[in-house]
Amino acid sequence: MARYPRLVIITGLSGAGKTVALRSLEDLGFFCVDNFPPALIPKFSELISQSTDSVRRIALVCDLRGGEFFAALFDSLKELENHQIDYHILYLEADDEVIVRRYKASRRRHPLSLDGRITDGIIKERDMLQTVRSRAHLLIDTSDMKSTELKDLLAERLSAVSPGEMTLHIVSFGFKYGLPIDADLVFDVRFLPNPFYVDALRKRTGQETDVFDYVMKWQATHEFLEHLTQMIDFLLPQYQKEGKPLLVIGIGCTGGRHRSVAIAESLKNHVEVKQKVTVVHRDIAKDSER
Repeated sequence: MARYPRLVIITGLSGAGKTVALRSLEDLGFFCVDNFPPALIPKFSELISQSTDSVRRIALVCDLRGGEFFAALFDSLKELENHQIDYHILYLEADDEVIVRRYKASRRRHPLSLDGRITDGIIKERDMLQTVRSRAHLLIDTSDMKSTELKDLLAERLSAVSPGEMTLHIVSFGFKYGLPIDADLVFDVRFLPNPFYVDALRKRTGQETDVFDYVMKWQATHEFLEHLTQMIDFLLPQYQKEGKPLLVIGIGCTGGRHRSVAIAESLKNHVEVKQKVTVVHRDIAKDSER
């Protein structure tokens, strides 16, 4: 069977960071094309697959700027599947207020509101993209992200992997800041004793030894980790057998600074001996005061 280049289709809301994502993937070695007509995707992928090994990964931006051409996206995806060409859909979105602010800062018009308000275009675009959003392999909300943070996240999530190899991504987070939007599994560790209420530990993080040891010293922590690691050990080969390329596990506490960080690090230490794994502590640098 032919070994096709890895294809990433970037889509999502206007103003959510698709240009930043494309440039980031270009820096990672992808062959990148912006505003690509979806109807040409299968033929383009076939041509690239027959080219030299120097072009191994492709990133294409396909969005509503293409007008009527965008409607061909799902037919093209079906054709890719029929020819067993592996692809991933990266969908970017952001809060309405953030998108409006970005458009005002850039002084550009929203592509679906050329004669109206930006908010009207956002509402229309969200509705038109619902189906493709539901098909996304990787969904990223860039509302609170800097360009460098998006680039780092894409480097972690879309690094080259061998066919059939699955990457495990663990993200610690604070429930007060919202759930990770792309999490496949979420575990709530707010039942564990909280270092926040220990004056000497409040300003520190779960990556530091004294906080980590505090979280780990409780019987409830040991019992939880025993059950968690047994479950993950069972699930990983099942997901890999299914062909899942990426599994995202969210570990949440109240603020994402102490307990979730310590548990995420412990889980990483358990699985990294047998599984490719990355860890991001999403909210660790946010204000420790509540």
